[in-house]
Amino acid sequence: MADQPALARRAVDRAARHRTDPQWLAQAWRRARVLVVDSAAGGRAVVRDDGAGVALVLLDADRAPAVPAEERIFLGTDGDGTPYFAVDAPLEPPPGPPLSPAGARLATVRQVGHLLGGRDAGLFTTAAALAGWHARHPYASSTGLGTRCADGGWNRVDDAGTRHWPRTDPAVIVLVTDGVAGPSGRCLLANHHDRPGDGAGRLYSCLAGFVEPGESAEAAAAREVAEEVGVTLTGLTYVASQSWPFPGTLMLGYLGLVDPGQPVRVDPAEIRRARWFTRAQVAAVLAGERVDAGDGFEVQLAAPASIAAFLIRRWVSA
Repeated sequence: MADQPALARRAVDRAARHRTDPQWLAQAWRRARVLVVDSAAGGRAVVRDDGAGVALVLLDADRAPAVPAEERIFLGTDGDGTPYFAVDAPLEPPPGPPLSPAGARLATVRQVGHLLGGRDAGLFTTAAALAGWHARHPYASSTGLGTRCADGGWNRVDDAGTRHWPRTDPAVIVLVTDGVAGPSGRCLLANHHDRPGDGAGRLYSCLAGFVEPGESAEAAAAREVAEEVGVTLTGLTYVASQSWPFPGTLMLGYLGLVDPGQPVRVDPAEIRRARWFTRAQVAAVLAGERVDAGDGFEVQLAAPASIAAFLIRRWVSA
């Protein structure tokens, strides 16, 4: 099992010292590898199966879509000193070479993040988050003035000279368990209104929510669990975090302990249903077996690139 969430992996130095050096950025662009991200299409990029697995399609700078120099997003450098950039450009309908070579397809971080190597997972996550933030912030919220990309794509500046920085919203995600070891140990998963599943299955996942102003992450975890399923945490252990660029969240992952004798009372505004699953049942779902959700529908679990999937797999293998 992976020792960290899929989108927490990094193999590129962000090299922040270069972001404010236009001359260095201009020189680096000439030898860069460039990722094209389409923020208007959900942050999709072109990927292909290179035989060893799924990989991003990266272009030489002279073959990348033309954008103003200040709109090139500098992602960092690798151990060999190769610079990486991203540009936001349309990829619909799927273009031909060089943007989309034979055997390539369009995909989002959610769809392929877990299949990418560490370098590509980090590049794609960062590029999708920044491209989306730039697309959503053409104007300053406080003055209404237009903003333009600056510092290698890591902030925007308005006509008054005020800088605006990308926002990351902290959120907690909790896998609630009964603390019992072995195959009979149970976790409490929920089927959310905004993620019901497909026609044949019910998608069950962890409990999650945003940290509110003036609130600690631990307090947010306890509050969200109580609000969504009506049970009180008796223990909470931090596990790991990862970026979730939809549109710009930092997910803080926890393992929560509760007394399973507490009645489950779902918040009908957010949760369709919630129920306990044994470790053996969850392991069967992960192995591709059909497990009934209790209402005739098949149990489905969170997307493999999500931290929810990481928490669930980690608990199953404990």
